[in-house]
Amino acid sequence: MAIDPLPTPPPEAKPGSGNLVPKPSGPNKLFARPDQKFGDFRDDILRDGYAVVKGAVPRARAESYAESMWTYLETFKNGGRGLGFRRDDPPTSPVINEKGMCSGYGVNHEDFAWSIRQEPGVVDAFAQVFDTDDLLVSFDAVNMALPGRKDLPANRPWPHQDQDPARPGFRCLQGIVNLLPNGPDDGGLIVCRGAHLVSEKFHREFAAHEKDPVFRWTPEWYGFSEAGLKWLEGQRDGQGKCEWVKFECEPGDLLVWDSRTPHYNLSPQGDRARFAMYTCYMPAADASQADLVRKKAAFEQTLGTTHWPNAVHVRDHNAPLKRQDGTTCPYSADNSPTRPVRLTERGFKLTGIPYIAAATT
Repeated sequence: MAIDPLPTPPPEAKPGSGNLVPKPSGPNKLFARPDQKFGDFRDDILRDGYAVVKGAVPRARAESYAESMWTYLETFKNGGRGLGFRRDDPPTSPVINEKGMCSGYGVNHEDFAWSIRQEPGVVDAFAQVFDTDDLLVSFDAVNMALPGRKDLPANRPWPHQDQDPARPGFRCLQGIVNLLPNGPDDGGLIVCRGAHLVSEKFHREFAAHEKDPVFRWTPEWYGFSEAGLKWLEGQRDGQGKCEWVKFECEPGDLLVWDSRTPHYNLSPQGDRARFAMYTCYMPAADASQADLVRKKAAFEQTLGTTHWPNAVHVRDHNAPLKRQDGTTCPYSADNSPTRPVRLTERGFKLTGIPYIAAATT
């Protein structure tokens, strides 16, 4: 099944020209009131710190996106001839780390990436969570975890929170759109159920006395040491003991989790690949004008970001992408996607560009 082409932005949607003022989160933003009940996936996030939105992307389209990702690997650079990658024997591909993540080469802005980000069922789920339709989306990585790779080190557990402990409370909802059948042996996301509710307690009572802290590459990240994990083991979240849960899902399912929820990913142990697209949205009103200008530059240069949609970190295009043998990928400096980005009007707003004040452009 082919993916329907997406229209380009309307002619009047020019950077800064609209000077749109985004609507901030409304009164039904998640965690706004202690007595909130919604009767849908949001209750799962409140209670467990995560949820599965079944069928956020129609299965046929999800499978089509996965097929596009296979084609991307098979035709990667080299004039579209590829580097010799075969689905049944993948010796050569773009740089994909042991966690399955690929970022660079403009992959963050490929057709399939933007088509997934613009899926109504995905965007609408985040609009419900933040109680506003005016959102930004991250230019995050793609996950293409291939089974049986012998050229990479083992993917060791790396339990972490993607949020600054000094800035507590609900600030970010992360997301993944799953694109291939994902069972118990197919790798994927694993989260510590209910631990978001004890996050502030952890950082108040334990982290200040931690003897073996994990290196933090950014303030918006906290890695748990062995001692920290043992602390979590003894906690109860009001529903029961905090425990690690591995997602199992179908193509088109959207996985979402509170950034305070400890999590990491597992690699495929069977013979099936794991394909997924990281999707994270936040209210445009929560981004500063400086954030939006930085995000615009990342979009125009087709650079990737982390999951933070305000582009708090943008990939340094001068940093070479290294293969496992230490050599630089010959396409490391090529940030161009296969074709120019195509957006709907809603998708263009997700870039943040229409919210940039004219005076700053």
